Amino acid sequence: MNELKVKKLQPYAKLPQRATPTSAGADLCACLTEPLLLPAKGRVTVPTGVAVEIQPGWAGFVFGRSGHGIRHGIVPANAVGVIDADYRGEIMVGLVNHGDEDYTIQPGERIAQLVLLPVALAEIVEVESLSDTQRGANGFGSTGKQ
Repeated sequence: MNELKVKKLQPYAKLPQRATPTSAGADLCACLTEPLLLPAKGRVTVPTGVAVEIQPGWAGFVFGRSGHGIRHGIVPANAVGVIDADYRGEIMVGLVNHGDEDYTIQPGERIAQLVLLPVALAEIVEVESLSDTQRGANGFGSTGKQ
C-alpha cells in the first residue's frame, strides 16, 4: 500500500503527517476548537477530524506517542486502536491518563500515531484438535524469565 486517502471532516483538521520521512507512524492531531482537559486517572475521546480509506488486506493501527506515555502516562485507552479497511468514519482516539496530574490537550496537538500494516484475512475453521508443539498450552511465564 503506497497511498492513504484522507478526507478532512472539519476545515481546521490536520492531515496525518510523518515527523520524518522514514517514520513508521503518521501523527494524528486533536481536532478541537478549545483545550480539552484529560483528568488524572481519567479518560477522554478525542476527535481527529479526519476519515481514511484503507485498502483491503491492510488495517490502520493507532498507537500512543512515546513522549505522552513516558512523560505524562497518557496512552490509548484500548492499548492499540484498530481501523478496519471498510471503516469510513472519523478516527477517534480514546486516551487514558495514568498519571497523577491533569493534562490539557491543545487544539492541533499530536495525540497518537497511525501505522498501516498488512493483515492476513484467514478463513476461520473450527477443528476438533490442534497440532502439538513443545510449548503446548503452557501460558504466561512458561518460557522463562529471560
